[in-house]
Amino acid sequence: MCSYCGCESITVVGRFMAEHVEIINASGDLRRACERRDDAAVERAAHRLGHLLDPHTSAEESGIFAVLSEDPEFTDHVATLCAEHDDLGRQLVAIRRGEHRRFPVFERALRDHIDREENGLFPAAAIAFAGPEWDRVESLTPAAHGHPHEHPHAV
Repeated sequence: MCSYCGCESITVVGRFMAEHVEIINASGDLRRACERRDDAAVERAAHRLGHLLDPHTSAEESGIFAVLSEDPEFTDHVATLCAEHDDLGRQLVAIRRGEHRRFPVFERALRDHIDREENGLFPAAAIAFAGPEWDRVESLTPAAHGHPHEHPHAV
C-alpha cells in the first residue's frame, strides 16, 4: 500500500485502498482453500472474493478511471488497468470452476495490479486533479456497499 504521497487521505482513494486490503485478505482465504484442494472452500472463498472484487473494479472504472482517462496522457494506462480487471475476473471464474492450479498466477496478477494502482495511478491522479475533478470522481463513483471505510471528503 502506498503511504508516501498522502493520496489515501482523498476520500475515494482511501476507500479503494481499504478495499484493496480486504481483497488481498480474501485472496489469502482462496489460496489456502486451493492449497487444500477443498472444492467447497474454494467455492465459498471465490464467491466472497468476487463479491469484493466486482463492485470494487466497477466503482474504480466508473469514477477515477473514467475521469483520468479523459486526459490523453493517461488513456492507455487506464485502458490497461481496465483490461487487467477483466482478466482478473476471468481468472477468478476459472479458479472457482476447479482450476485451482491457476491461483498463483491470479494472485501475482492481482498484487501487481493493485501495486500499479496504489503506486502509480492514484498518486498520479492526486497530482493531476484539483477540486473539480475529485468532485466529478465522487459523483461518478458508486457508493461502497457494506464498507465502513467511508471518510468525510478530504481533498
